[in-house]
Formats: sequence, structure tokens, C-alpha cells
Amino acid sequence: MSTSTNGGCLCGAVRYQATADTLARTLCHCRSCRLASGGPSLAWAVFPSDAFSFTTGTPATFASSPGVTRTFCDRCGTALTWQQSSRMESIDVTTATLDNPDAFAPTREIWVEHKLAWEALNPSLEHYARSSVGAAPIAG
Repeated sequence: MSTSTNGGCLCGAVRYQATADTLARTLCHCRSCRLASGGPSLAWAVFPSDAFSFTTGTPATFASSPGVTRTFCDRCGTALTWQQSSRMESIDVTTATLDNPDAFAPTREIWVEHKLAWEALNPSLEHYARSSVGAAPIAG
């Protein structure tokens, strides 16, 4: 069965498609994601890079930290993707920009050591002090 997931920015100038299932679904609490989104945390759906493409428009890019590139619509400002140069086989897509974000609920919360004090963790999800890649969940 073929999977096709679409999404895009607020103004519609940039659209994308993913043609594979997600590799992960996270809710990130790191400071960089908070600043990029303007929110207390940012949900991500992670797809294989070779199954992801922009179908309309070309997003702007920003190197938000060493080895990390974020994309966003340069017309409306919507944050779209995050990609790390050491893991080019995957690309993180902002979940809220998916056409059907409810189908991609996070399964874990990451960078909880950077969480804002007034944001509650979801007790039904696994929590990770930092990245979940190669890490064990923290007790909580």
C-alpha cells in the first residue's frame, strides 16, 4: 500500500509531499524549536528524506545551529522542516503543517530538560532528557 502525506505553509506558497510512513513523531521542547515556532514546544513528523519533496514553491533556508538547516516560507513565515547534516537520510516536518496533523500525534517528548516550567508533559508519552536517538527514556 502506498502512503502519501501532504502539507504546506499558511499562505499556500510552499507545499510538500511525503510518500512513506513516518520514522518517528516527537514533541520537542528545545529552545531552538521554541524560537523557530514561537510556541512552547514543536511537534515533528520524521520522514525518510528520499520520500519527501517540495511540490510547490521553494522554501527559504536558515542554518539555526551547526549542521542544522531549517526551512520556512519566506512569504508567510511558516516553519516547515529541520534537517541535520549528519543524518541526511531523514527530514523532520512540522506536524501542524500537515494537511491531516491529527493522524500524526507525537509518540514521545524530547529535550524535556529544556521544557518551559509552565508546560505540562503528557504522562502517556515516553520522555527523553535530550534527543531520543540512541537514548533510553527517562523515568518519570
